[in-house]
Amino acid sequence: MMFRAAVRRLTLLYTLVQLALFAGFAVGVYLFVTGTFDFDSVSSDGAAAIGAVERGFSQLRVGLVVAFACVCIVAPIIGYAMARVALGPLRTNYERQQRFVDDASHELRSPLSIIRGELELALSSERSAAEYRQAITTTLDAAQSLIQLSDDLLLLATDSAQDVRGNFVVVSIADVIGTAIRLQAEAARKRMVIRAGPDSLILGSSSLLVRAVANIIDNSAKYGRADGDITITSTESSGKATISVRDTGLGMSSEMLGHARDRFWRDASTGDVPGHGLGLALVEQIIKLHRGRMVIESAAGQGSTVSLIIPTAPATPNTQRP
Repeated sequence: MMFRAAVRRLTLLYTLVQLALFAGFAVGVYLFVTGTFDFDSVSSDGAAAIGAVERGFSQLRVGLVVAFACVCIVAPIIGYAMARVALGPLRTNYERQQRFVDDASHELRSPLSIIRGELELALSSERSAAEYRQAITTTLDAAQSLIQLSDDLLLLATDSAQDVRGNFVVVSIADVIGTAIRLQAEAARKRMVIRAGPDSLILGSSSLLVRAVANIIDNSAKYGRADGDITITSTESSGKATISVRDTGLGMSSEMLGHARDRFWRDASTGDVPGHGLGLALVEQIIKLHRGRMVIESAAGQGSTVSLIIPTAPATPNTQRP
């Protein structure tokens, strides 16, 4: 409803502008023609010549009026089309924002409901120390999930890339991968295969890059087979550093690949896997901040490979390993 009213107002504005411009153009043309015409030379040719001139001016007036009437019919159509085009991106962004807010509200409500339920249960009657400990542990887990979700939402809301890039330093790809692996306790239970080429240096934020790689490893650990491997490869070519994480898990169909980067999207078949559906969306946001790109290759039942491609640091005398 809000956008319909905006389209109507903008259509009216565009229509009035078009009509005003054409009216000004028509008056200008008529005044220019009549103002520059040499009546003295015509009057010497007699009344017949003057009559012909008057008829010509009359036809010009009629033509301009007819043209203005046609513009009155066409201008609203053009104005409506221009209004739709102008408001199209705004409407798309608004709808995306509304979906994001709705999804975020739902995800925030879940851990809060767990915290409230555990606390109410703990207060409802006398309980043993073990039961209190279990309630506290569950509450802490829900609180940690809430904190993680809040941090993820703040990162996704980052719109000032220049501020983030202003704090970039030289970062070692090997250090990023090593730190990310140490952070993933779940992945530590699987066999990790590291295939690292010569270390690469990039300009970036070490903490954000570790977050991105750790998210991918976490996905591979959660969706991979229990006895499967996680293979991490790092290479450099043509001024680009590439970090690839491959698993031997469920994989994704072409339809799932189309939604993999969407915020809060999770396939129905993975409902029992913990998470909020923000992992790959966060990774892509981080890599875009580093002027890189994320490539996902996957097939159902054949595992997935997620590659992060980031420009390397310029080779200068001041470039030093962190």
